[in-house]
Amino acid sequence: MAEHQTIRTAGGIRTAEIDQGLRAHMNKVYGTMSVGMLITFAAAWGIAGLAVTTDPSAAAAQIGPNEYLTSLGVALYTSPLKWVIMFAPLAFIFFGFGAAMNRLPAAGVQLTFYVFAALMGLSLSSIFLVFTGYSIAQIFFITSIAFAGLSLWGYTTKKDISGWGSFLIMGVIGLLVASIVNIFLGSPAIMFAISILGVLIFAGLTAYDTQKIKTTYLEHAMHGDQEWLGKAAIMGALNLYLDFINMFMFLLQLLGNRE
Repeated sequence: MAEHQTIRTAGGIRTAEIDQGLRAHMNKVYGTMSVGMLITFAAAWGIAGLAVTTDPSAAAAQIGPNEYLTSLGVALYTSPLKWVIMFAPLAFIFFGFGAAMNRLPAAGVQLTFYVFAALMGLSLSSIFLVFTGYSIAQIFFITSIAFAGLSLWGYTTKKDISGWGSFLIMGVIGLLVASIVNIFLGSPAIMFAISILGVLIFAGLTAYDTQKIKTTYLEHAMHGDQEWLGKAAIMGALNLYLDFINMFMFLLQLLGNRE
């Protein structure tokens, strides 16, 4: 199994240097992911604060009792610009990161990730209009606990779960297609089913991606290519970041209290 194919000394014992390097690598993965999460939620909260007001004199449209959209809110959430904002992170994943990995040093790839995190915050800012702040915080806490447990299991398990990859990726593609179709159908039943499957699929991906990050490091550590390992850590952080964000959003759809 892949996770058991570790680099060992002639005596058959994994070197302390590899163990230390793996710990440093995983710390960088989780640290980079955590900064990205902070940027995303700070951006979402800040943009929502600029888009919504309780002051009628600054209002451009009313969305509830004593709650209004500013001109920025109208542009972001009711104009055709909302579709650009919705799909911009997806386009960034497909086109931005591939170019960054090939052309930029590790520091540049990390900066690209942080720019993507801010863009994701813009895309997610509308959740503060739909769900209560308490509900968002509660679901974030639940997601954090679930993510930590799943990632820890993926890191420590001796079971080879690399075979999950193709099945889970097909599930993500199916979720994406079903979600786009349901934008036009607006079916609560379909949305409920998508949310349940989404939670399960990204829970599986959290464990799978964690094990993959670990085994990728162990397979390449002896090559000594620190630039490549630096980029690999950032891409690992991106994968776990996406697992967390998607699991959070699907749980919010299932359990969140709406305004």
